[in-house]
Amino acid sequence: MSARDQKLFLTALDQLVEEKGLDKEELFTAIETAMLAAYKKNFKESENAVVEINRKNGAITLKAQKKVVEDAVDVNTEISLENAKIYNKKAKIGDLIDIEVNASEFRRNAIQNAKQIVIQKVREHEKYTRFIKFKKIENSLVTALVKKMDENGNLYIELNDIEAIIPFKDLNPEDKFEQGDRISVYIGEVSEGSKFTKVEYSRRNEEFLKKLLEREIPEIANKDIEIKSIAREAGSRSKIAVYSSDPNLDVKGACIGRNSTRIQSILKELNGEKLDLVLWDEDERIFVKNALSPASIYSIEIVEIDNEKVANVEVNPDELSLAIGKKGQNSRLASKLCKLRINIKIDENDKVISEEE
Repeated sequence: MSARDQKLFLTALDQLVEEKGLDKEELFTAIETAMLAAYKKNFKESENAVVEINRKNGAITLKAQKKVVEDAVDVNTEISLENAKIYNKKAKIGDLIDIEVNASEFRRNAIQNAKQIVIQKVREHEKYTRFIKFKKIENSLVTALVKKMDENGNLYIELNDIEAIIPFKDLNPEDKFEQGDRISVYIGEVSEGSKFTKVEYSRRNEEFLKKLLEREIPEIANKDIEIKSIAREAGSRSKIAVYSSDPNLDVKGACIGRNSTRIQSILKELNGEKLDLVLWDEDERIFVKNALSPASIYSIEIVEIDNEKVANVEVNPDELSLAIGKKGQNSRLASKLCKLRINIKIDENDKVISEEE
C-alpha cells in the first residue's frame, strides 16, 4: 500500500475501534492472520510465513522463512545458497532465513480475507456486547420503548439501544400499545445461541407480575412482605398470596398504598387485569378460605386422595356462584394459588363441583 493508503487504513481502524468498542491490538492480529492465510493460499500453504503490520504507519511486511540449500527445488520453502547470500552474506547450508515478499503479489486476496475477518470480528463483538447487556438484566423488570405492533400482535421494542421483538404469545392479551409508549418488560433467561443471543421476554408470565409488585411496593422489595405464590390468567385476573411475619404490618394496606396509589400503578400496567390480594396462612383451611374470597365459606376439610391433596369446601347455595366464579375462574385460581385441588359442594343434593368444571 502507498503511504496515503496506509494512513487511510489506520484511520479506518481507529474509527472502527471507537464506534464498535473493539480491541485495536486484537483487530491488528486478526488482519495479520487473514493476510497470512491469503499468502499461504496463493503460495501453496507455505508454513513459515509471517505478516506484520506496523502499528504506527500501517506498513505491511510479509516475510517467508526459507531453508538454505545447495540448489533449491521447492522455491516456496527453499532458497539456494547463492541467492541466500544476497540477503545474508554469512548464510550457509541448513540455515533458516527470512525473505521479504512483495506484498502486491497477494494484495487482492489478502485484502478480501482481511475484510471478512474484520466483519466477523465486528459481528462477534456486537453479539458478545448484546449478550453482556442482557445478561446484566436477566430475571429483572426493565422499561422499553415501543416501536410498533404488527398485524399479528407482535410487539417491537427498543431496549438498551437494541431492537427486539416480543411475540404475541408472551404479551398480556389486553396489551395495546402505540409508537413511543414506555412499557415494563420482564427479561427471563438469557443465553448465547450459535448466531444470536437468546432472550426470553414476557409481559404474560407470573414473574412479570412478581417483579411489578416488587417495584411498586417497597415492603415486598425489602422482604417485609413475602409473596408466597401467584396464580395468574394474564389479561383477566390474578391472585397473589402475601404474608408478613410482622403482626403490626397491615399487609393488604401496604400493597394497596395510600389512596390506592400503589395498586393503581400496577393495575395501569396490567391494562385492566384484576388483582386479588390473598393473605397466606400456614393453616391450609384458612388459606383456602382466603383464596376463595369474596365467597363466604361454610366449612373446609383438607384430605388426601391418591397422593393428591384435596380441599372439600362447603358453601351456602347463594354463595356457590361467587366461590366458583365466572367460568370457574375463582376456584381455578384459588386451586393453583394453594397448590391443591378444590371441590366445592352445597347442602342441596350434595352436588360436587371441582375447579376444573
